[in-house]
Amino acid sequence: MAPFILFALGLVAQLAAGQTPGNGTEVHPRLDTFRCTVLGGCKKQTNYIVLDSAQHPIHQVNSNQNCGDWGNPANPTACPDEASCARNCIIEGVSNYQNQGVSTSGTELRMQQVYRNSTVSPRVYLLDESKQQYDLLHLTGQEISFDVEMSKLPCGMNSALYLSEMLQDGGKSLSPHNKAGPYYGTGYCDAQCFVTPFINGV
Repeated sequence: MAPFILFALGLVAQLAAGQTPGNGTEVHPRLDTFRCTVLGGCKKQTNYIVLDSAQHPIHQVNSNQNCGDWGNPANPTACPDEASCARNCIIEGVSNYQNQGVSTSGTELRMQQVYRNSTVSPRVYLLDESKQQYDLLHLTGQEISFDVEMSKLPCGMNSALYLSEMLQDGGKSLSPHNKAGPYYGTGYCDAQCFVTPFINGV
């Protein structure tokens, strides 16, 4: 099954395109986590949070025009092929994650669906200390522990944490045109991934 899935994603990626990191500053919120063993006890680790690449500003070079919208393919003018799209499209950093409804404090991660009367609906991933790779959770023979605070959850919204299989390099190894990688949150795919203009950063 795995080869078929990778092949199918490869076909779709040929229809999509890449983005080149811009000059904007990306400021990842720090999140403290702990790795615990029976023998060694708990040791503090430094992680960082990154927003999904689709929640970063993506625009054409020297223009405010975007390179693709949710539910549509990449812009055919800017992205006739992967190489052209990597040249023509810029992904900018997010300097203030609070404006996207994301903040951290020590071991706490706070995510808001609505921020300043705007729906932000953030999706975030866990980076390792280098900020260049995702921190993968290998849970065979291990467990993960977390608390979800729901006491102030608005009516009609759920609050949950879920895990999704992703490549540690955010798909950079799959295409030379993915220059963004985990630092900009590339690589997510679920049952809805085919309604986004970019998959694995291309």
